[in-house]
Amino acid sequence: MIQSIIEFLSFSDPNIRYVVLGSMLLAASSAIVGVFIVLKKKALIGDAVSHSVLPGICFAFLFSGSKDIPSLIIGAFASGWLALIFIDLIVTKSKIKKDAAISIVLSVMFGLGIVMLTYIQHHGSASQTGLESFIFGNAAALIGTDVLVFSLIGCILVIVVLAFFKEFALIAFNDSYAKTIGVPVGRLDLLLSTLTVLAVVAGITAVGVVLMAAMLITPAAAARFWSDNLKKIVLLAAVFGALSGFFGALISYLAPSMPTGPWMVITSSVIAFISFFFAPQKGYIFKQLQRKRAMQLADNQNVLKIFYQLGEPSDDFSRAYDEADLLDVRQLDEPRLKLAIKRLVKHGLLIKRSGSKRKLSDKGYKEAVRIVRLHRLWELYLARYAKVPPHQVHESAEMIEHMLTPEMEEELEVQLGYPERDPHESVIPRIKD
Repeated sequence: MIQSIIEFLSFSDPNIRYVVLGSMLLAASSAIVGVFIVLKKKALIGDAVSHSVLPGICFAFLFSGSKDIPSLIIGAFASGWLALIFIDLIVTKSKIKKDAAISIVLSVMFGLGIVMLTYIQHHGSASQTGLESFIFGNAAALIGTDVLVFSLIGCILVIVVLAFFKEFALIAFNDSYAKTIGVPVGRLDLLLSTLTVLAVVAGITAVGVVLMAAMLITPAAAARFWSDNLKKIVLLAAVFGALSGFFGALISYLAPSMPTGPWMVITSSVIAFISFFFAPQKGYIFKQLQRKRAMQLADNQNVLKIFYQLGEPSDDFSRAYDEADLLDVRQLDEPRLKLAIKRLVKHGLLIKRSGSKRKLSDKGYKEAVRIVRLHRLWELYLARYAKVPPHQVHESAEMIEHMLTPEMEEELEVQLGYPERDPHESVIPRIKD
């Protein structure tokens, strides 16, 4: 195994170089186009085009009599374009919705391609051998001239995307605004559709018509988890696509019975799953941790608020209380209450007293005053400016008080004129100097 990996990484075999380079170029260039397809929510278009190129490949073979890559690419490109035209015709000339039109064209074109392929296999010459590999791809069959053709297509895709980057970004996020400022949205959509067809056509040799849509969409979707910056998303999509091509070729080399195309898709899917779970800011695990921290913060602040409310009637905030006293004021989940008390003690906001009783520290008292003040300021703001009845402001304030920043607190104070009481005539507390 180690020896095979070393041989692969040495790239001494020309076939390895062709397969690796071709796979990486195809996957990276298609992923760049896929970013804008994903942003425009047209992922199904890529799937429809990828399945619709098969009749064009078969027709090109029947016309030319050989598996010449340029001829097959031209046929596939024409077939993919016809699919887009048929989709638009069905949508504009009937009451059928776009998703249904895509499904219809996809199934009909792919079915037609299978029929033509079957006919060629039964009535064609020996030169048709291997034509069925376009269904699932056969990257191992790539040769030097194929890589040159795909490199040219990849360069065209990258150059066009870079040349129209700002325009594609604009129509991807807000095509209505683009129309109002005079951007030719229709032509740009047409150009993007052309690039989509070209990207699919370029990848069918390595990945095949069935799986090519995955290579168009999956790296772009994975990159979306890692950044909100479009330039970074495009770069990451290209990197993820290239990695998929590299590792797909590596696994196929180590296990010759394993085709490269499907392993490229699996590798790309693994990257997407890793992105979904572990990406910072947007990953599932990060969001769960963020949600947990937010719940803990809310629990901590609610407990401090209860301590303040217990001491407010007598204006004595130095008394100690146990869990039963807290639960008499507000019904809380007991395990969460105990954890919140432990955290507050750990951070020096509560002080242990005899038995299970706790009291506010000076630091805890200041934080409790801040939370209660935010709660009552927001209640007053809703009552005064949003005209919400006083008996309905409490629930909203319960949620908002945990999210208000010091800057927002200061703005509320200014807007409300440094009020003394909330809508329920409760005192809005402040720390006394």
